[in-house]
Amino acid sequence: MTDMIRFPDVVNWAVPFFIAAILAELLWIVLNGRGGRYETRDALTSLLMGAGNVASGILLGFVAYGFFMVLWRLTPLDLGTSWWVIAICFVLDDLRYYWVHRFGHRIRWVWASHVNHHSSQHYNLTTALRQTWTGTFTFMMIVRAPLLLMGFHPAMVLFVGGLNLIYQFWIHTEAIGRMPKWFEAVMNTPSHHRVHHGRNPRYLDCNYAGVFIIWDKMFGTFVPEMDEEKVDYGLVHNLGTFNPLRVAFHEWVGIFNDVMQPDLTWRERIKYCLFPPGWSHDDSRSTSEMIKARYVAEHPEAAATPGLPPLPDQNP
Repeated sequence: MTDMIRFPDVVNWAVPFFIAAILAELLWIVLNGRGGRYETRDALTSLLMGAGNVASGILLGFVAYGFFMVLWRLTPLDLGTSWWVIAICFVLDDLRYYWVHRFGHRIRWVWASHVNHHSSQHYNLTTALRQTWTGTFTFMMIVRAPLLLMGFHPAMVLFVGGLNLIYQFWIHTEAIGRMPKWFEAVMNTPSHHRVHHGRNPRYLDCNYAGVFIIWDKMFGTFVPEMDEEKVDYGLVHNLGTFNPLRVAFHEWVGIFNDVMQPDLTWRERIKYCLFPPGWSHDDSRSTSEMIKARYVAEHPEAAATPGLPPLPDQNP
């Protein structure tokens, strides 16, 4: 079994492309007067979050890679580095990404790291760079364990993960409407991912895909972008700040404050960490399911549309 396998750091290679694409998108918006909007402070915050993500990777990347190497030395399997092995690894890693992303919206501890990516009220290519500084502390590296135990080398797993992130960059734009139907049917696209960034009740917690939207269709979390309902970007309760420190850590502070409330049981303290965002022991807040159910109650005609629960049975 070979430990010393090297793959290129494709994310670093892609940085010039990211910069060129952001400038091209900005120029397109200025010349055409449509296709999104840039706000200087918002874009700067996103860029600072991206820089912080790189720094945290340099400082803490050894934790995940060390864990991966331990698993690699434990497994008796080694699938090698053939092109078809890399292709299979890419597909399986995208399935892994789907579940990590879904956990990131349904488990508050993981959401505390992911929430910063949704904190912008704008949607442009700089939003793609608004990445977490605290991903290591969610322990979601564990979800990659099956790939390593199946015989995919750690360097390969990180390589295909980098390709996944590069793919996701271009879908953070309003400058592209809809792609051809065959492409929209299989792949994640700007249209699908705009929905994911919406705070509309209809659009909450859906379209978790990285590259292949088929995972959402398979697991019942797909919601199409609807022409009659424009996406409203941001969080259910927007931060109202461009301070990158607050963007990066506000939800961790929120968890700490909730857990430290007096007169809670240990079960309630644990629920504040592991239950969905919006859960509270006294029902003073709302989860995404509660927001959607309330919306349907107020707009019964919307119950049959994608993304919303049906009306409750009136004749149990």
